[in-house]
Amino acid sequence: MGLPFKVKFYYWVKHTRAGNYFWHYVVTPYARVRDFFVWLIVRTFVALLRVLGPDRSSNVAGAFARRIGPRLPNSKIARDNIKAAFPEKSAEEIEAIVRGVWENLGRVAGEFVHLPKMWDYDPAKPNTGRIEFTPRTAELYNLLRDDGKPAIFVSAHFANWELPAVAAFAHGLDTAVVYKAPTNRGFAELVRETRTGAMAELISSSRHSVFTMTNVLQAGRHLGLVVDQHFSGGVPVTMFGRRALASPLPARLARAVDCPVHAVRAVRLPGNRFRMDLTEELQLPRDAEGKIDIDAATQTISDVFEGWIRETPEQWLWLHRRWREKG
Repeated sequence: MGLPFKVKFYYWVKHTRAGNYFWHYVVTPYARVRDFFVWLIVRTFVALLRVLGPDRSSNVAGAFARRIGPRLPNSKIARDNIKAAFPEKSAEEIEAIVRGVWENLGRVAGEFVHLPKMWDYDPAKPNTGRIEFTPRTAELYNLLRDDGKPAIFVSAHFANWELPAVAAFAHGLDTAVVYKAPTNRGFAELVRETRTGAMAELISSSRHSVFTMTNVLQAGRHLGLVVDQHFSGGVPVTMFGRRALASPLPARLARAVDCPVHAVRAVRLPGNRFRMDLTEELQLPRDAEGKIDIDAATQTISDVFEGWIRETPEQWLWLHRRWREKG
């Protein structure tokens, strides 16, 4: 049985003169042209959404995604995931969730371009604008801001997953947020440009960024992580009764620095409003030496996410291949 085409192609590009020329004079220029047109389309789309304002932008993008999204190939992944997670739900109920997932994703895109303007929470007049807090959540944010200690915030791709980082920044918490930069350079610049001014320090995830994250915590600051997607080489967890691989990063950092971990989310409400929920310190299991147990702690975090998803499944991003493990 011969080698896969991808392996042969990689070897040809890396180890032959013809392959090297092909890569530099055909593939690379094509990629640059493609990236330019993607950037141009995205910039045009962003300009149109910015004209609409936050509410209309969210409504228009949400309606468009709700109509078009269920027809796209990724919807099969969502249907399979939802059916496995909720075997008791009918086909009609699953389709309703899929439409809701796409609408939420569209709304996130429509809201993202207005991110610096999204936050309107006024402590003097709480819960009168777009953002509302439970009393305990507001109290916790203030306590974490003033205690001078490090803490980790874990979140998921739930509702508008940009808002937890915005909330920390708006409350004056010295927070660094880890994010994965898009591969398209122009799109990556747009993402960073939009988040700057709405969030604190941004850390682009890479092989060496864990050292930066550790330094953030050792300096007594806060760190925000979104860790609900498949993580190759991660810790096995059970989520909706199925095996998945989850990022052990929050547990490892908490073990290394011995700092608390809190889970945070934004819940989408009617009328383009949101409720911010910040949990108490998660009680992460510890080993016989009193240190955080990496595997058990990662499962605890996953359990929190599962509980959130069960409450409003249409607000979670079911479109990715979260479950890739057998058994």
